[in-house]
Amino acid sequence: MRRSVVAVVTLVVVTPLALAACSGDEDKPSPAAWVGASSAPPPSGSVPESGSTEPGATGGAGAVSLTVTPATGKKNVPVSTEIGFKVSGGKVTTVALKDAGGKAVSGELREDGSAWVPSKTLKTSKKYDATVTAVDAAGAKKTVTTSFTTMGKAGKQTGTGLYLFDDRTYGVAMPVVVEFNPGIKKKDRAAVQKRMFVKTEPAQPGVWSWTSSGTQAYYRGPSYWKTGTKLTVRIAVGGLPTGSGRYGDRDRAATSKIGRSFIMKVDNKTKKMTVVQDGKTVRTLPVSLGKKSTPSSSGTMVVMEKKAATVFDTTAELGPTEGYRTEIEYAQRITWSGQYIHSAPWSVGAQGNRNVSHGCVNVSPSNARWLFDKTLIGDPITVRGTGDKLAAGNGWTAWDMSWKEFVKGSALPVSAELAAAQGDA
Repeated sequence: MRRSVVAVVTLVVVTPLALAACSGDEDKPSPAAWVGASSAPPPSGSVPESGSTEPGATGGAGAVSLTVTPATGKKNVPVSTEIGFKVSGGKVTTVALKDAGGKAVSGELREDGSAWVPSKTLKTSKKYDATVTAVDAAGAKKTVTTSFTTMGKAGKQTGTGLYLFDDRTYGVAMPVVVEFNPGIKKKDRAAVQKRMFVKTEPAQPGVWSWTSSGTQAYYRGPSYWKTGTKLTVRIAVGGLPTGSGRYGDRDRAATSKIGRSFIMKVDNKTKKMTVVQDGKTVRTLPVSLGKKSTPSSSGTMVVMEKKAATVFDTTAELGPTEGYRTEIEYAQRITWSGQYIHSAPWSVGAQGNRNVSHGCVNVSPSNARWLFDKTLIGDPITVRGTGDKLAAGNGWTAWDMSWKEFVKGSALPVSAELAAAQGDA
């Protein structure tokens, strides 16, 4: 299985090959959003309230000057629209948005105060009325209203996916992974990234980063997530212009939790895996890695999928002579190209001594089951010393680069302080 090469992108919210040796034709895990995901809270900000009404889309009485968008009478507005404003001599304190039936639409202010974001995608071909109130230092208010009509259903859409499920617990290295089909071009990524919200509790810094093809974006911090972290993610791209006349298919969202720290480290020199849980070494076990013709990749990978039983079948790619079909137990995928941690009873004698696998991390049946029972999706595994470097994008490779390199992938500016942060990578 071959995947696109990955680079990396950022938004911080304070209050996101060649045929592999083991299996070249295993299906990748589906993004959670493709099988349904509930909506998540809008970006953090003040709670909107209703305000007094004054006609028009601009106002400038007293010291407060206020301009609101979309402009009054605007039609064919994307259903992803935000209520934007420019204000001087005061600050916006309340925003109220209602549909044609008078029903209030929830939402919150952006942290930089530049706009108000509805908590859900607006409905197509509907009229909306917005009321925005700004207040100056003396308490004088300025209220402006605007009305607009949203566009009909988009003819061309960008498919999206989110690799997170609601109410699941993930490992400390779980990046927030978003997919786009077709990929987002460079010139359009900043606008899309501005609608990708991640909130962490407790608060931890983070950066978004895109693949070179724009088909994926990762969100992670300088260090692994803290145990117990709550991740609230909203990829608010439903109806958002994504370039080339396309619009995002729908919002994607999930609320998940980060579990205990469980880190696997494999050294080709010793042919051993060291398992560290919550900072303490809990087990060291022998492994066999890829033989010379099918080497394992060196780098930091993440458990992406777990199957108690599966079949590795490479006959379609390699033919009946070179290919093979083998039943496998306790398989944990770590690359898209088909490298796994898995039970290999046939190589127990080689484990700890020599490499005989087709690129996978072979362990004994008992060790494979022990690992399988302990790991979570998102647990990191670092392999060193094989001489074959992990290709960017061959799996969730967000941690297989330095933080300095990671932040370069952002389509939005990254603060100097955040870019200089020190962490695990």
